[in-house]
Amino acid sequence: MQLTPPRRLAALFTLALGGFGIGTTEFATMGILPLVAADLVPGFGADPAAGIAHAGWIITAYALGVVVGAPLVSIWAARMSQRTLVLLLVAAFAVANLASGLMPSFELTLVSRFLAAIPHGAYFGVASLLAARIMGPGRQGAGVALALSGLTIANVIGVPLGTWLGQVAGWRWTYVAVAVIFAATLALALAFLPRVPGDPTRSARRELTAFRNPRLWLMIAVACIGFGGFFAVYSYAAEIVTRVALLPESAIAWLLATVGLGMTIGNIIGGWASDKSIRRTIMIAFPLFIVTLVLLALLGTMPVALYVLAFCFGGSSSALIPTIQARIIRTAGEAELLGAATNHAAFNVGNALGAALGGAVIAAGFGYLAPAWLGVVLAAIGFGLALWSLRVDRGPDTAAHSIVATVLGPTTAGIEVIDR
Repeated sequence: MQLTPPRRLAALFTLALGGFGIGTTEFATMGILPLVAADLVPGFGADPAAGIAHAGWIITAYALGVVVGAPLVSIWAARMSQRTLVLLLVAAFAVANLASGLMPSFELTLVSRFLAAIPHGAYFGVASLLAARIMGPGRQGAGVALALSGLTIANVIGVPLGTWLGQVAGWRWTYVAVAVIFAATLALALAFLPRVPGDPTRSARRELTAFRNPRLWLMIAVACIGFGGFFAVYSYAAEIVTRVALLPESAIAWLLATVGLGMTIGNIIGGWASDKSIRRTIMIAFPLFIVTLVLLALLGTMPVALYVLAFCFGGSSSALIPTIQARIIRTAGEAELLGAATNHAAFNVGNALGAALGGAVIAAGFGYLAPAWLGVVLAAIGFGLALWSLRVDRGPDTAAHSIVATVLGPTTAGIEVIDR
């Protein structure tokens, strides 16, 4: 298929907009969690700590939906056209997020959040592969970065705005607004995404062969446990702002934006650094992340320190993401969609683990900064597993080689860009 440069940019923007919607729906929940708890959790006023911990299961439910959905959808859609898959996933996102804003009880909201997460991992997987095809040989990495930039931008713009909207109009409107974003994405996808044929040679059995590799499970464990430390803190950021630093509710959105800015910059630095050396990036970024968590646990009561550390917290954790993603994708081998989706599933195991354990230590009475100490432990375990992985698997030491040569190279045929 031939694409003009304007249509190519429109297609990449469409994929990025979908990522923006996903980042907003996933992380804005952290900002509106107290509002959800106050509205849906019985007895919240009598015991706010227990109510917040209970409401945290909404975050865990979303994360578990990603974990379940990423491999199942990837296997089911192995032969499907990438364009068709994007359309189906975006439509599902729109419906499920609308349902999240309409459910009358905590239990039904919990179910709707789980269902809203089912398309998450597969979307980022197929968006990465489709962007690589659109950009063509030699520019696959740039295409993936553009298509998935919506996720990092969401943490700077979408999450704070979603939190603000929930505060001024009610938390339900946050999810309704996200549903509108996905409806717009669906319309743009119908108009601009190129028609790409499916691959009849692929099968569920072929995709599942990736899971026979113990080195893949080791890297999955790095993402699950190491990033559990991030989500143990981030899930309860709103409570740290208002109940620990004693700042007004309006400061929550600014803190989330600060974390998002750190994540955006950290992602850029991490991508550049992992193109130079995956090993060196892990050896530097993981210790920085652990030190930041220690300082956050010690200094989180001080507003200025809280914001400085929030930026470092987002930056140091996000710098690891391209590195871990590259190693997971390379280890998955020919199961390209499954490998790309499994990366996001692994991070969301960390989301579920961190949110659940963070809520548990809060409910146990250890305070709202206790999740930071929990995060230190989880991040340290993740670092240890990463060092083990580096020891047993001395494959390509650059993300560019891992992603482009191993996964994206075989998917670039079929779309030609023409000047008009």
